[in-house]
Amino acid sequence: MILLAIESTCDETGAAVLEGDGVGVPRTRSSVVSSQIGLHRRFGGVVPEIASRAHVRQVVPMVDEALKRAGVELKDLDAVAVATRPGLVGALVVGLTAAKALALALDVPLVTVDHLEGHLYACQLANPESEVYPCVGLVVSGGHSSLYACRGPLDCELLGGTIDDAAGEAFDKVASLLGLGYPGGPEIEKAARAGNPKAYAFPRTFLRDPRLAFSFSGLKTAVLYALRGPNEERGEVRPTPEQTADLAASFQEAVVDVLVAKARQALERTGMRRLGVGGGVAANSRFREKLAAAMEATGADMFIPPPSLCTDNAAMVAGVALLKLAAGQTADLDVDVAAGLVRPKRGG
Repeated sequence: MILLAIESTCDETGAAVLEGDGVGVPRTRSSVVSSQIGLHRRFGGVVPEIASRAHVRQVVPMVDEALKRAGVELKDLDAVAVATRPGLVGALVVGLTAAKALALALDVPLVTVDHLEGHLYACQLANPESEVYPCVGLVVSGGHSSLYACRGPLDCELLGGTIDDAAGEAFDKVASLLGLGYPGGPEIEKAARAGNPKAYAFPRTFLRDPRLAFSFSGLKTAVLYALRGPNEERGEVRPTPEQTADLAASFQEAVVDVLVAKARQALERTGMRRLGVGGGVAANSRFREKLAAAMEATGADMFIPPPSLCTDNAAMVAGVALLKLAAGQTADLDVDVAAGLVRPKRGG
């Protein structure tokens, strides 16, 4: 089966063509992404209206490019897939509308995919010779910090997540506080290389709490107070390069410590021996380093895709979609998007 997938959940327009039988790991024939970083940089974060308009401009060119690189035509497609949850509602609608139009015009099935399940399946795409499932799934991105018990790619149960800011969102906001660029993750990581991760004793919320939950708003506030003082001094504050590096390193270390601890806790809670990690924050080298050490200490196998499959892409959507297509899990053309986080139902 040859399937085209569209990804437009946030600020990247992706299209991919994968080929597979819905049983083994599919072959990626093409995967293209149009990033909107340049459009949102001046605002220090994603502006939903700007994101939606950019998707409108880019979705057809991205589909055309994906087909061209895959060496296929529209008539060769057996199905069309799209991520419909969670994400920015306007952005999601653009992708779904394009997918519906293609499915209707080509008279092929439409498959809808949970974006977060796609992030976890990216681990399998990147490791076709390994058995990733069953595993604990950890999604860490700009909008999500969530833990799952994944009995299979289509059988994921939400164990817990953030009660406020996601890890990636905290990176963006702290980078803005420190006068660094956008997106915040790479900028914080770069600045932290020259800093002391023990310079500031930032909080690690829920570190020893039995709940499988995250909270990064208090950490963000702690960085603000460390920078501006307890009275939140107004006006421009210019930390020295050394202070910026120490603040970045200490903040990053606090986030990483919590993510690693909760991943270990989820493995202990479920009794699983594999961990799959997805989302943009999974590209952070310090996180990868400390997580790898923790998994080696516990004897668990860890799977993290390369950076190109950590950030939003349509290949991960297509991979899940091929499995759903083989299982007969297709969608009607009146299907709608679900912007908020939806607790996945067991079995799909």
